[in-house]
Amino acid sequence: MLVTGVARPLVGRFVRRAVRDPEVDRVVAVDAVEPGHSLGGAVFVRADIRQPAVGRVLAEYGVDTVVHMDVTARSLSGGRAAVKETNVIGTMQLLGACQKCPTVSRVVVKSSTSVYGSAPRDPAVFTETTPPKSLSGGGFAKDVSEVEGYVRAFARRRPDVAVCVLRFANILGPGADSPLAEYFSLPVLPTVLGHDPRLQFIHEDDVLDVLRIASSEPRRSTLNSGTFNVAGDGVLTLSQCARRLGRPTLPVLMPAVTWVGAALRTAGLSDFSPEQIRLLTHGRVVGTEQMTETLGFLPRHTTAGALADFARHRGPGLLPPRALAATVDGLAARLGEGVAAGLARAERDRMVRARKRGTARRAG
Repeated sequence: MLVTGVARPLVGRFVRRAVRDPEVDRVVAVDAVEPGHSLGGAVFVRADIRQPAVGRVLAEYGVDTVVHMDVTARSLSGGRAAVKETNVIGTMQLLGACQKCPTVSRVVVKSSTSVYGSAPRDPAVFTETTPPKSLSGGGFAKDVSEVEGYVRAFARRRPDVAVCVLRFANILGPGADSPLAEYFSLPVLPTVLGHDPRLQFIHEDDVLDVLRIASSEPRRSTLNSGTFNVAGDGVLTLSQCARRLGRPTLPVLMPAVTWVGAALRTAGLSDFSPEQIRLLTHGRVVGTEQMTETLGFLPRHTTAGALADFARHRGPGLLPPRALAATVDGLAARLGEGVAAGLARAERDRMVRARKRGTARRAG
């Protein structure tokens, strides 16, 4: 088995687990960056998947299974250009090398539900066959769209290879390292005024479990082939997430959101990209029936459970969750009372005007 992107802690955990698997003879761990964590008994090869050298690695070790995890929204070194090159050019080179390697029989590719985008006219639930309503002009969503295009082309050229694409929802957990994890770690969460998007998460432990299933020998020919949405059960709104994290929100008018995002990026606090702004405006929910019925995977953590574990390890927010919930509920109750009182006053005024009109007509 060959695994890419092993310098990332979560991928390192998968490599260590694969090394302990009695069904795996050897694990070859590949990355352009030296990992800062243990890889167990894996063979580490420092190689850039954007270069043709990865083909020699496949041939030298007679690799039969490739788990491509080096598709990510952020880089360990370099800026957005380096991320795009690794995601797109790296995938293209890797798949080209797999195509020429006769020993490769299985390819697993990490993708993302970001491929669906986030737009106001999106369906309530995306399935694996639902096309996005609006294609992204750039960013990580565009990257994964191109990556999946190369994967489909590879599958057509090598029909003898089992190809599995895993579209992960936002990954959360104790070691989560993503733009959304950075956002949820802010003391105050800027939100888009008038919007409360629906969100889904997948726990990092479940990511490891589904990778094991996707990369293992299938019980039948189609078990681990195809494209699958991977997300924990349930949905949370952004306001519910904020309350459970104990972090107050700061609603911002839509025109000012871009300025807030630029300020957060400049300060190095969060990668508040236009893509993330769209997610935090319109949200995104995917169906996971194929994950459970075809792939045979049921996550141990729900969406709410993944957020709760993330919150436990990131420490409390500015306000204890219970206190924040009580404050929000109190404000909502007072706002509701104010609205009810205003409606009652409006109704009384309407009735008074109606009586005056009736009196005037009778007098006339």
